[in-house]
Amino acid sequence: MILQSLHEYYQRKRDSLPGDGIERKGLPFLFVLKPDGEFLHIEDTRQGDGKRKRGNTFLVPQGVKKSHNVEANLLWGNVEYVLGQPDPKKLEDQRKKGKEKHYRERLGNMHSAFRTKIDQLPSAARSTPEIAAALAFLASGHFTPVLADPLWSQVCSTGANVSFKLAGEENPVCSAAGILASVGNPSKGKAALGICLITGNSDVVERLHPPIRGVWDAQTSGANIVSFNLPAFNSFGREQGSNAPIGKHAAFAYTTALNHLLVSDQRIQVGDASTVFWAASDSRMESLLSQFFDEPPQDNPDQGTNAIKELLEAPLAGTPAIYDDGTRFYVLGLAPNAARIAIRFWHVATVGELAEHIRQHFEDLEIVRPQYVERPFLSIKALLIAVSPLGDIDKLPPKLAGDFMKAILDGASYPQTLLQAALRRIHAEQAKKDEKGRPKEHVTYARASLIKAWLNRLTHNTGQNEEITVSLDENNINIGYRLGRLFAVLEKVQADANPGLNTTIRDSYFGSASSTPSAVFPTLMRRNQHHMTKLRKEKPGLYITRDKLIQTICNDGIDGQLGFTPILSLADQGRFVIGYYQQRQDLFTKS
Repeated sequence: MILQSLHEYYQRKRDSLPGDGIERKGLPFLFVLKPDGEFLHIEDTRQGDGKRKRGNTFLVPQGVKKSHNVEANLLWGNVEYVLGQPDPKKLEDQRKKGKEKHYRERLGNMHSAFRTKIDQLPSAARSTPEIAAALAFLASGHFTPVLADPLWSQVCSTGANVSFKLAGEENPVCSAAGILASVGNPSKGKAALGICLITGNSDVVERLHPPIRGVWDAQTSGANIVSFNLPAFNSFGREQGSNAPIGKHAAFAYTTALNHLLVSDQRIQVGDASTVFWAASDSRMESLLSQFFDEPPQDNPDQGTNAIKELLEAPLAGTPAIYDDGTRFYVLGLAPNAARIAIRFWHVATVGELAEHIRQHFEDLEIVRPQYVERPFLSIKALLIAVSPLGDIDKLPPKLAGDFMKAILDGASYPQTLLQAALRRIHAEQAKKDEKGRPKEHVTYARASLIKAWLNRLTHNTGQNEEITVSLDENNINIGYRLGRLFAVLEKVQADANPGLNTTIRDSYFGSASSTPSAVFPTLMRRNQHHMTKLRKEKPGLYITRDKLIQTICNDGIDGQLGFTPILSLADQGRFVIGYYQQRQDLFTKS
């Protein structure tokens, strides 16, 4: 289903995607030559800053699938192939292993394979000015000027792919029309034919599928979704790609489509999952989905907010067309793996179903927010950072982000590990101070939003009626919610009685109060009497207000129970946090 859908996407977009035997490849450096093959200088095509610096992409002959053998690409590759020059890191490593001689012999074979590939071009192609210049340069063997160029050290340190360029031309030699035409129609030759599992047509079975590039943290040279690299995976005497026969043209189509999506605007990063999405036919959702979930660009910080508002207000405006759209929509999450690319999640729905689930997600997240919070809608990245140790998403369980995204897309309950992660961060930071020694907020807007969404999604999917409201709900008598409210009031009373106090009951008691109330609240209530006594003497009006609030919370009943429960379930711990957060927001709003 995945490969078939990608193949269909290629067929739909084939006018704007590379043809058979061609791919779009980044070439950070080009060796600029005179028509007679004399080297002029190295051209740096990279753009951006720091780690985001990337070379311009060009249409080039499709790269060969590298195995243990020496196989060269046509007119592009790294300096080992193009010039037969060693990679400094590999050379040092081989020296330590005592294999330098073997490595240099392999370099000679790599460079020979590169030249042979060019020599196999039709004579008409070899006689063009671009190829003639490249052949003359290679035949001279005079590479010293290249090694002396100021950019040579960067070429070596990055291990980048390079190619040639004729002075005065815009594109590299490997992008010349004649070259691309010569590789655009691969012949079947003597290769075995088979029935392609994607198209159902007879075609050459692709033994090694083209690599997938652009998956976060995967091999830089590319990895595969489909591969059979051990005999244990073979069956009925078949080897490698013959175990799941995909035709050469179909394999090219699905890999080209996926590589295109991985560098397009139809891609977002969800934890370790590189997530791409597309529709069965042209759909506005293809451009909207990344705006819903990804961080907004710096030059348009309101992009996501505007897109989400449009989605939420569409039914109210009488234009719910997107909710009625039956176009099939696909979302694919890919994660790096030691052997191949792993499928983190695969979701298929109609555009209308997807829009409804996304709307529900943002409605579930909605909660009263502090005045200093400018962005009302939070991206997946912002939510995951909020529950990550030290704000580092990489420290979260690998599957958490993928499971979270999948739950958003199909309307299911959010993973329990998400609530656990949020509670852990709240407890870990309950006593955290800023650089001036002042308490830092531990129940942040993002964490409160996420916990509220987790609880409401659970309520929707289990048929319960205890939905958490956007702001303080004085009628909610859930034990966790009420105790959270009570803790917030006790903390505020302590602060009112002791202005400028930087250490409150939150620092020492929040975690235990939210999990084992009976072990903590009797002590807190006794201590509160001292603060209330001081408040009655110094601020009698405020004393009356606070006393009435405490009595209201307790006298209305905490699930009708007397005293404090010994332990709170995980869900009720979440309700404790929401009760605490919403009560604090209400207190500060009225103060």
